[in-house]
Amino acid sequence: MKAKYEKSSRNVYSCATCESSLILPHLRMLICFFFLVNSECSFVCHPKDKKALLEIKADMNNNNASTFSNWNPETDCCFWSNTVCDENGRVVMFIINDADDVVGRLSPAVGDLRYLQALRLWNLPNLTGSIPSTIAKLTRLQIFEITSNNMDGPIPDVFGHLKSLQQLFLVSNKFSGSIPSSLSLPSKLVYLELSGNNLTGPVPATFGSFKSNLTSLKLYDNQLSGPIPKALGAAKIQTLDLSNNHLSGDASFLFGSDFLYNISLSNNKFKFDFSNVDLPQGLVGLNIAHNKIYGSLPKQLGQLSLQSIDVSYNNLCGKIPTGRRLKMFSSALFSHNKCLCGVPLPACK
Repeated sequence: MKAKYEKSSRNVYSCATCESSLILPHLRMLICFFFLVNSECSFVCHPKDKKALLEIKADMNNNNASTFSNWNPETDCCFWSNTVCDENGRVVMFIINDADDVVGRLSPAVGDLRYLQALRLWNLPNLTGSIPSTIAKLTRLQIFEITSNNMDGPIPDVFGHLKSLQQLFLVSNKFSGSIPSSLSLPSKLVYLELSGNNLTGPVPATFGSFKSNLTSLKLYDNQLSGPIPKALGAAKIQTLDLSNNHLSGDASFLFGSDFLYNISLSNNKFKFDFSNVDLPQGLVGLNIAHNKIYGSLPKQLGQLSLQSIDVSYNNLCGKIPTGRRLKMFSSALFSHNKCLCGVPLPACK
């Protein structure tokens, strides 16, 4: 990757792009190291990428944003802020965050950045519009993040056909419609988060058969409804958050994976017997609050190294299992059940 560097009075090159908080810390360190030890570089932005970036600027610069102040058509686009090029002058990263002067939409021209590997746009309150379907052309894309903006519309089905995709974050926007079933297809997808939107319908049945080793699935704060596909219980997911939806039915099978260590099902309409659920030994976070779950707490619960728990506002009954960890939690986290008793609640009669 190429980054902007400047020659100091001591004839030492410093990486200006690397000093920006727009690049993730570990990437920043790698880029800085590379360019501090390789000072003889040439920067020639590919004309097709420059053209695409200028079109992107035109659609996101309705307020003469200072974010694009050095995007001069007469200069090399590999020196422009918020971009990183590879050794061939192709743009591989486009990242903007915390900029309320960015006003407009994400241009369809983004699809012309054919070598793009990472696109991250977060905390841009005046970024609106939908995700352009031209992202289907980004066959090298590994990371796509649209977080805390005001974008809307459906989630394009084309994400499911981006074979290099590893991380997809569409968080805290106004995306609506159903979740595309094709999101289970990318064979390298590790993180999938679609939380904080207006998504409706069920969790796709295909989510029970991810083609990748997905480790994190977060769909909280939407309007999803219906039952959970049973095959999801066989996935190797480590973090699962389905909270604050309208999901219903049995979810006990979700605890069957030995890989699961953090699960949140709170504020739904799940209804099942918790008594004989076999909890994973590595479970450290459990939140099933505000459902219709009944039965008793599994005895195994007292043996786990839990860091967080909330089973309040259900129909649970019986004695809370004994365990050093459980005694440390507030009684409020076990309250508002049918007849739970024992530490940290009052003693059983």
